[in-house]
Amino acid sequence: MAKDKPRLARLTAILTQLQAKQIVTAKEIAERHNVSIRTVYRDIRTLEQSGIPIVTEEGKGYSLMDDYRLPPVMFSEEEAYAMITAQQLILKNKDQSLVDHYQTAISKVKAVLRINQKSKSEFLAQRIQIRNNSENNKTSDYLIQLQTTTTHFQVVEIDYLSLENQHTKRQIEPFALYTTNDNWILIAFCRKRNAYRAFRLDRIQNLLVTKEHFEPHKITLEQYFEICRKK
Repeated sequence: MAKDKPRLARLTAILTQLQAKQIVTAKEIAERHNVSIRTVYRDIRTLEQSGIPIVTEEGKGYSLMDDYRLPPVMFSEEEAYAMITAQQLILKNKDQSLVDHYQTAISKVKAVLRINQKSKSEFLAQRIQIRNNSENNKTSDYLIQLQTTTTHFQVVEIDYLSLENQHTKRQIEPFALYTTNDNWILIAFCRKRNAYRAFRLDRIQNLLVTKEHFEPHKITLEQYFEICRKK
């Protein structure tokens, strides 16, 4: 029986891994759990035989059938503490949309915690404070919307106020987002300039998501930063 425990834990972890990503390769599973590719094949067969609808895509990897969802997972005490700490970091973020959506998400997470974990997590939340952005100022409200347009390849129209206080209207193709000094930066292909540009979210005065879609950008975020470094 003792020999079965590590494998049972691994099978559960593989299920979580499959649910967290659209396609997972056998190599990724093997590296995550420190097992051989042959062991991965056996584990996948075991999961399939237990009724888990795993789709095998030749040459790509494994995925779970659309609309299949696992029941809520159980969190360890340490994992619960990590999420409470992350919550305090998010609450200090300057984008209101991120704060609002994270609060909704963390409420769902807390709902599946055991009673003793809930009480300890609530206690810990009162004992953690993040001093960045101590005034708790919110300077933007577009992060979640721009994340959605980035993944759905939707053209966005913005009214933008530059650091020189110049107003311009831009039609942009969202590419990526990053944060620095508590401010969120959108990298997008600007149709007005016919080039990639960086836009601070707190300088966007108005935003309109259009129904127009664009072709996915061919470069990666790492390639974009490499181009910037060479300029």
